[in-house]
Amino acid sequence: MHNIRKITEDLIYIGANDRRISRFENQHPVPNGMSYNSYLLLDEKTVLLDTVDKAVGDLFLENLHAALKGRALDYMIIQHMEPDHCALIPRIIELYPQVTVVGSQKTFGMIQQFFGLDLAERAMVMKEGDTLQTGAHTLRFLMAPMVHWPEVMVTYDETSKWLFSADAFGAFGAINGNLYADEYDVDFDLMPEVRRYYTNIVGKYGRQVLALLEKIAKLDIQMILSLHGPILRQDMHYYIDKYSKWASYTPEEKGIVIAYGSIYGNTEKAAELLAAKLADRGEKNILVYDLSAWHFSYILSDCFRFDRLVFASSTYNMEIFPPMENLLLELKGHNMQNRAVAVIENGTWAPQSGKKMRQLLAEMKDMRVLESEITIKSAMTPADDKALDDLVELIIAA
Repeated sequence: MHNIRKITEDLIYIGANDRRISRFENQHPVPNGMSYNSYLLLDEKTVLLDTVDKAVGDLFLENLHAALKGRALDYMIIQHMEPDHCALIPRIIELYPQVTVVGSQKTFGMIQQFFGLDLAERAMVMKEGDTLQTGAHTLRFLMAPMVHWPEVMVTYDETSKWLFSADAFGAFGAINGNLYADEYDVDFDLMPEVRRYYTNIVGKYGRQVLALLEKIAKLDIQMILSLHGPILRQDMHYYIDKYSKWASYTPEEKGIVIAYGSIYGNTEKAAELLAAKLADRGEKNILVYDLSAWHFSYILSDCFRFDRLVFASSTYNMEIFPPMENLLLELKGHNMQNRAVAVIENGTWAPQSGKKMRQLLAEMKDMRVLESEITIKSAMTPADDKALDDLVELIIAA
């Protein structure tokens, strides 16, 4: 049985959910599964916008067949060549041999790389601002390189004011029946996974995201249709504002992430005590993470969200405790910048983690390390408690 959803009389959702997947891109936990969105426009010409991951390929093909109702497929638009969206390209060409494939110049090179297919005879190469007339609809193509691959383009329907946004405005998680974001509790259920998706998948490319936002700011957009997650049909400004903040590495709100790497519990005790002292001074948004228990994608997401960060690490083999080093390298790799940061180190015989954390932070842009050096030697002392009080004052002032 197929599972197609009518968005309008001539636009059909033909995507599918994978609820068995445990890690997206083989690294990010997705406890609620993953959606792979695809859309079919039924105009004088029929237009498929992207395929799906091979894990849901059979469902997708059933949906496409049902939605076409015996019509030929005229165009297949490829906005993004990552395998979770392009896996079914060879199968579509096999089933619909007359189809014209639409993409950017780099798209066709990647099709050759992934599948060994030379599509020169059926390729329609689009450049910035090019259009495709399908009947009642006019589709305009905007290049979005490095959001988050170099071949990416988005598609704006000038007739219906829809933006097919590739991976932009996507979210982790399967679609739970409700196809539209406004049918969810946005702040509680949806936004955390929109933020985690952006920061971990697209977050490195803030400059390129801002360039795309500048382009779409000139458009009248009535609906945003991403390749992952629910469709946006209300409050688009809310999501665009979030993207603008994330892409410029501007904190969304005041708050503190305390991330610690502790071996025997003494560094953990310092982190917990610091959180309590901050709360006693009136700080409301405090998140404490044990790096050995939490996947970095959640912590990185909240580092994008809040304005102050605290990293507390044991020394391990004269280095940073590995889970902490991994987090800092992920922050660096995702261009984290423009935050106030405090560092706490622990070490029994040769504390080194503080110095080495500072070295990594110095490689990031506009990371202001607070002038407070707390070195715990094995376990907390009354002097360390006083040092935490002083650190609290610096964090509040920051």
